[in-house]
Amino acid sequence: MQPLKEKVIIVTGGGRGLGAAICRNLARAGAVVLAADVGWSWAQAVAEEVRSEGGQAEPVHLDVCSQEQVEAAVSAVMERHGRIDGLVNNAGTDVTLSIEEMAVSDWDRILSTNLRGPFLMSKAVLPIMRRQGSGYVINVASTAAKRAWANASAYHASKWGLLGFTRALYVEARPHNIKVSALVVGGMRTPFLLERFPDIDINNLQDPANVAEIVRFLLMQPEGTVLPEVMVLPMRETSWP
Repeated sequence: MQPLKEKVIIVTGGGRGLGAAICRNLARAGAVVLAADVGWSWAQAVAEEVRSEGGQAEPVHLDVCSQEQVEAAVSAVMERHGRIDGLVNNAGTDVTLSIEEMAVSDWDRILSTNLRGPFLMSKAVLPIMRRQGSGYVINVASTAAKRAWANASAYHASKWGLLGFTRALYVEARPHNIKVSALVVGGMRTPFLLERFPDIDINNLQDPANVAEIVRFLLMQPEGTVLPEVMVLPMRETSWP
């Protein structure tokens, strides 16, 4: 039995790391997955991998910071599939610099990807889900939305903002039978950390496949039940509490 069979789900940042793991997991559960990524070759590779395993996946070349690209991508999905059942706002970026060292362009890029992106994507799919009478938006946050450490001011601002946006979206979407969840994620063994911190202790990080399981768990909640916020941490998490 495939509980998500034929559900059309967009995953931003779907070409690598957690996004790719989510695409693989949801496809195995029967979903039609749209692997959306600014890295076209990454999105293509994930879609090809999923299809080689018998799943349904399509690559989408998408910069979530661009309103034009977001609207065009959502329109293309609707033209091809006629519906959008789920949106996982996973795309994210960061830079490890102090406030004094950080360029204004770095701040703008991080806030644009991590906060403007989920806003644009949610704004584009919400009317579709409202007409359908159902839908699910999952915003991937971080323990950086719960506390702060040095040299990550833009990332913290974006993730605290994303948590607030998610709660506001939850309130507005609920009357239309649209579920909204914030997924607060601890450290993972993904390029996001491993490429920037080559000396990091991977034993303190979780497999992104485990977090992808939680995404599927959220999407499979019974009608009439929603989990507005879930935190998923590796057992040896160092950034919480």
